[in-house]
Amino acid sequence: MSTLWRHEVDGWLRRVLPGRCVFCLTACEPSRPWCLACGDALPWNRPACPQCAEPLPASVGPRPCGHCLRRPPIFQRARVPLRYEAEVAGLMQHFKFHASPRAGTVLLALLEEGLAGVERPQALLAVPLHPRRARERGFDQGRWLAERLAARLEVPLIMALRRKDTPSQRGLDRRGRRGNLRGAFEVPEVLPARVALLDDVMTTGATLDALARACRRAGAEEVEAWAIARTPLEHG
Repeated sequence: MSTLWRHEVDGWLRRVLPGRCVFCLTACEPSRPWCLACGDALPWNRPACPQCAEPLPASVGPRPCGHCLRRPPIFQRARVPLRYEAEVAGLMQHFKFHASPRAGTVLLALLEEGLAGVERPQALLAVPLHPRRARERGFDQGRWLAERLAARLEVPLIMALRRKDTPSQRGLDRRGRRGNLRGAFEVPEVLPARVALLDDVMTTGATLDALARACRRAGAEEVEAWAIARTPLEHG
C-alpha cells in the first residue's frame, strides 16, 4: 500500500470517530480519539525503569530496575507509554487477534502521545514475524504499526528478518526467553547510527533485546526500544 493511500485510510478512520471518545462516547477534542477524563484514567506506565520500561511502584520513582542494574539490555533506553491492563489490553486484543483497524488507530495515537517530544530516530525497525507465522495469522500487527509510524515521523522503515521460528515465550523466565531468541534476527543492510525498534507489547524486553543485538551487528550505535504497552511485573 502506498504512503499516500495509507494516509487517506488513516484519515478516514479518524473521521469515523467524529469528536467522540472511543472509550466512553462523550465529546472530545478532534485531535485525540479520547476525552480528558478517559485519557487521565488510562494505565500510563509511570513511573518506569528508564532503560527497560518495567513498571515500578509509585513510591520508588523512575530509576533503573534491579534487572537492568544486574544485566543491562543491548538497547540504551525503552519508551513504552502504557501498561498492558484494562482498556489498553482490550484494544490490543481486538487489534492483534481480530485485525481491527479502529483499535490499531487508537493504539497508534496513544503511542504517538507517549512519544511526544522524543527525538526522531534515523530509521525505524519493526519486530518481524517469521514468514510461516505471518502466513498463518494473515496479519502482521507490528508491520502495520511501523509502516504508519514511520510515515508520520518521516523516517525510513527498514525490514529485519526473523531467521528462527521460535517457540512461544509464554511460561519462560528471562533467561529462557533470551536463549529462545538467540540468533533469531538478522538485519540485511547497514544501519544508520540511531535507530528505534517497535513492538506492540513488551514483556521482559527479550525480543527487543535480541533485535537490538542484530542492529548493533548491522552498524547501529544507539538503539531505542519502543512499544505501546508493557506487561506489569506481576503478570509475567
